[in-house]
Amino acid sequence: MHYGLYLPNFGAFGDPETMVSLAVDAESSGWDGFFIWDHIAGFDNTMVDPWVALGAVAQATQQIRIGTTVTPVPRRRPHKLARETASVDRLSNGRLIFGVGSGEGAAEYGRLGEVSEHRIRGEMLDEALDVITRLWSGERVDHSGTHYRVEGARFRPTPVQQPRIPIWVGGVWPHRKPMRRAAQWDGVFPLFNIGEDDDIHVPLRACVEYLRSHRPTDAPFDLVYSGTTPGDDGARAQEMVAPFEESGVTWWLEAIAPYRYGEGFDEPWDLAALRERVLQGPPRL
Repeated sequence: MHYGLYLPNFGAFGDPETMVSLAVDAESSGWDGFFIWDHIAGFDNTMVDPWVALGAVAQATQQIRIGTTVTPVPRRRPHKLARETASVDRLSNGRLIFGVGSGEGAAEYGRLGEVSEHRIRGEMLDEALDVITRLWSGERVDHSGTHYRVEGARFRPTPVQQPRIPIWVGGVWPHRKPMRRAAQWDGVFPLFNIGEDDDIHVPLRACVEYLRSHRPTDAPFDLVYSGTTPGDDGARAQEMVAPFEESGVTWWLEAIAPYRYGEGFDEPWDLAALRERVLQGPPRL
């Protein structure tokens, strides 16, 4: 099991210097990953561009894995994302993980003139990933698709990681299509619509079995789950995390966001308390 942080790119973390200092604290406290949200609108808060922030984080850290969870690819140009991801991967010496999804929310789609229909966004995501991974190769790319066109493009330098940067795909279980999409790549970040009294491990294990049945290869595959653990009670934290490892989770992402203290996204954030949880370190088994 690997342990990372999962935090917004707005509010108390919307300041790039704060984002960078928190990543440095995370690395020194033993966390394995630092993953930020990719939002551009919809929250009445200070906000930082995730790719600019990750470039700074890459330069300020040495070992921790970094990435987005997740980037809504259909509202970004694939050739621009190919450049951004390759640049951050090189800045970090091969530590980037690219989290992707089709996205949600009228504030970031319809109200900004982007495509609102879910089906079309799914098509755009699949086609964009094909374009991006081909551009990562450094070879000539010619593509004429439904949503994107590329003529004779050759993007260099290539990412440090070969054959490519790992891709995690986000989606909501039990919707099958995003899970089939995720099974073709390197990992999945599933969300679940369950009640407070439901056992999360029932749908989680069902999701794992479905993914296994649709994997075209036996190559390593990451299952990512986000939750909260008490940093001041290591035994309890480990007790909470252990069943997730048994269910197949390979990355536990500790949610560092205002809702863990019962606050709202539009309310003042207790940054000191959030940083304290980071400094307490991961709930390693």
